[in-house]
Amino acid sequence: MTKTVVAQKYGSPDVLKLIDVEVPSPARGEVRVDVKAIGVNPFDYKLYSGAFGTDPSKLPIHLGGEAAGVVSAIGPDVTGVAVGDEVIVSPGNGLYSEQVVVPVSSVTAKPASLSWEQAAGLLLVGGTAVDALDTIRVSAGETVLIHGASGGVGSLAVQLAVARGATVIGTAGASNQEYVRSLGATPVLYGDGLESRVRELGSVDAAFDTAGTDEAVDVSLALVADKSRIVTIVAFGRAESDGFNAVGGGNPQSAQARLKARAELVELAGAGRLNVKIAKTFPLAEAAQAHAELQSSHPAGKFILIP
Repeated sequence: MTKTVVAQKYGSPDVLKLIDVEVPSPARGEVRVDVKAIGVNPFDYKLYSGAFGTDPSKLPIHLGGEAAGVVSAIGPDVTGVAVGDEVIVSPGNGLYSEQVVVPVSSVTAKPASLSWEQAAGLLLVGGTAVDALDTIRVSAGETVLIHGASGGVGSLAVQLAVARGATVIGTAGASNQEYVRSLGATPVLYGDGLESRVRELGSVDAAFDTAGTDEAVDVSLALVADKSRIVTIVAFGRAESDGFNAVGGGNPQSAQARLKARAELVELAGAGRLNVKIAKTFPLAEAAQAHAELQSSHPAGKFILIP
């Protein structure tokens, strides 16, 4: 038996429960991983909040799309992975657990230089950032505006864009201005007058919205001449109505792009050229508290669950 977190009904974070489940032996092409750390993402609580509907047939909902741990068993026909290997698991499903069985295609070797917490928080936000930056074709010598630059996706997008040789302007709240600056971006305060503040810094070639606010979308549309160089990961309705890009893991093209990005992200992070900032860790049993805090004002960086 292993402990895992599920949403037993739809609602607020207090619907989350820690339960015991059987862990099957890994089948052909699968591995079992003893989980050391789990990444927490906004998508996790959207699954049971009603944001994606409230189909009772989907209950209980198992949560968690990224984790890191040690391979403890392998199934038939598994090659390239051995018991004892330290790995990152992503993509996945139901990873809020002490042990998981996943396809071997979902595991990537963890660099020794990465902590368990950093490894567990890297690939979902990193893959999203790479997908978005590729979609708007960010390259050296250009200026990109990143809304929500202190967030999990935004902070990695800043670092990746800077590594490509781009100039980055990043929006953030007052408390995160210096953090955004430390990532290599020029920080600007979001809120009334944002468009004017960005214009004072120069022209903008492309924009990436991780915030999903009308302000972020309106400012992007006002500053970027070519709508094909604007992308959001949140404001899907505005993207459809205003004619710019939206990317998401549910899109087959995006899913493929994010899988392809894993090797680059792990290499950069392992070499210390990409930093995953950890905001806070919680015991697995306190997943509900982690979700409640993630939906409110919180420190910059990733939340991590520790089994």
